[in-house]
Amino acid sequence: MFIVPEKEIAGLVSADQCFEAVEAVFAAMARGDAYNFPVIREAIGHAEALYGFKSGFDRAGAVLGLKSGGYWPGNAAKGLTNHQSTVVLFDPDSGRPAALVGGNLLTALRTAAASAVSIRYLARSDARVLGVLGAGHQSAFQLRAAVAQRRFEKIVGWNYHPEMLPRLAETAAELGLPFEAVSLEDFGAQADVIVTISSSFSAQLMDAHVRPGTHLACMGTDTTGKQEIDPAIFVRARVFADEIAQSVEIGEAQHAVAAGLIAAEDIVEIGAVINGTAPGRQSDDEITVFDGTGVGLQDLAVAARAVAAARARGVAVEVDL
Repeated sequence: MFIVPEKEIAGLVSADQCFEAVEAVFAAMARGDAYNFPVIREAIGHAEALYGFKSGFDRAGAVLGLKSGGYWPGNAAKGLTNHQSTVVLFDPDSGRPAALVGGNLLTALRTAAASAVSIRYLARSDARVLGVLGAGHQSAFQLRAAVAQRRFEKIVGWNYHPEMLPRLAETAAELGLPFEAVSLEDFGAQADVIVTISSSFSAQLMDAHVRPGTHLACMGTDTTGKQEIDPAIFVRARVFADEIAQSVEIGEAQHAVAAGLIAAEDIVEIGAVINGTAPGRQSDDEITVFDGTGVGLQDLAVAARAVAAARARGVAVEVDL
C-alpha cells in the first residue's frame, strides 16, 4: 500500500491534470462505465462537525475507493483547514487497500475543476466578466480554474461577509485581472459566468439578478438544506449536474424539485454533453445552471493521478499491511 501525504500533493497534480481527470470521469459516468455509491453525511454530535463518506467505482479507469472526511468549524482556530479529507483507494481486482492519500488540496482542486468543466461546455464563447459569489478558502481555486476557460477581462465578487473579499481581489491581481466588489444587483448585471461557492442555507442570488445568457456553476450546496440561488432561476434555465441523484437530494436543485418547479427528468448529466449525446448551450440567450454537488468519483480520479505521480517521483511511502 502506498501513502501519499498531504504535504506532497501540491507538487504532484496540476489544475490541468485535475480538469482532465474530472472531465474523463464525468464522461464515464454518463456512459455507465462509472458510478457513485450512496453518500453518507452526518452531524457527529461532537465539535459541531459534519462527517461522511463518498465512494464509487470507475470501470473505465479501474479506480475503486472512498473519500472520508467532513467539516470541523473550529479547526481554523487551531491553525488547521476546516474541511478535512482523506482518500483510500483499493485494488478493484482483489479488494486489497492500494493507497492512502491526503485529500484536502485534492478536494479543492477537483471542485474547481468541476465548475471549470461546466464553463468550458456551457458558457457563452464571448463571456468576458466572471462573477464569484463567496470568498472562502475554495473561492481562490474556483477563480483560478474558471479564468482558464474563457478570455475573461474582469472579475466581480460578492460575499455575505465583505471583509473576506480581499482574497478574491488578491487572486484576481495574481491572474492579472481587475477586480470589483459589487452589490448583488450589479453582480448579476455584469457577470456572464457566475460561480457560487458559499456555505449558505438560504438563497442569496435571486431570479431578478440573473440575465439571459448567463451560465451559473453552483458549487457550494452539497448537503440537505444548503442553498445559494433562488429556485425560480431553475424555471428559466437548462439544468445540468455532475450526478442527477445527488443534485435532487443534496444539491442546489433540491429546492426547485421540492417546490415542483422542475423534476429530475429536467436535469442533464454534464457527462452526456462531454460525450456528445446531449446538447449543451443552445443559444446565446439561454441561462444554463450546473449543479456541482461533488461526487466521490471526482476524488478517486484525482487521487489516482496523485498516486501515479508520487510513485513515479519516489515520494510515495510504501507500507506492508
